[in-house]
Amino acid sequence: MEAHETHEKIHESAHHGHGHSPHVNRNKMIAVMISVLACLLALVEIGVKSSQNTYMASNIQAANLWAFFQAKSIRMTTMRTAAEETTVLATLLGSPDHAAAARQVETWRATAQRYDSEPETGEGRKELAAQAKAAEETRDRALASYHTYEYAAAALQIAIVLSSAATVTGVFALALGAGGLGLAGVALALTGWLAPHLLHL
Repeated sequence: MEAHETHEKIHESAHHGHGHSPHVNRNKMIAVMISVLACLLALVEIGVKSSQNTYMASNIQAANLWAFFQAKSIRMTTMRTAAEETTVLATLLGSPDHAAAARQVETWRATAQRYDSEPETGEGRKELAAQAKAAEETRDRALASYHTYEYAAAALQIAIVLSSAATVTGVFALALGAGGLGLAGVALALTGWLAPHLLHL
């Protein structure tokens, strides 16, 4: 809901509150409630945008890490295959420089091991897999938050509409319904912030 639309709702509520009607105080209270709901809606919209950005960034990061993981896997397999082939050939053909072949095999095996795990740089397969899984967890949490914030925003928007209708029609039940939806929106927003997976279990 746009800011100027919310301002118009508040202005309409205040306008209906003028005069000597017995509903003056009630309409003023509803106008205040609309203002509070509008502020909450603005905060929730910030949460929606933030979670959306986090989701996109984490999704890209996870994809890049898994691609790096696959590249390391291919290199590791190539090194191990070369080491095994050299070992077999040196044994079968009786290589005259067996020591040199053995050194090369050890070099390839050490390289393959480094591709598999390299805690110093965090770029081994095991480290990359752990980072990718962490990025996926962040991505999934952000997506769950996004959906929950969307529900919260919808509840708050409907609450604002019902509040405005209550000032026009004088039906206080609409204001009560708006208050209930406002509380539901706040609860959903808190869920999206603290436990976003709760609604998606």
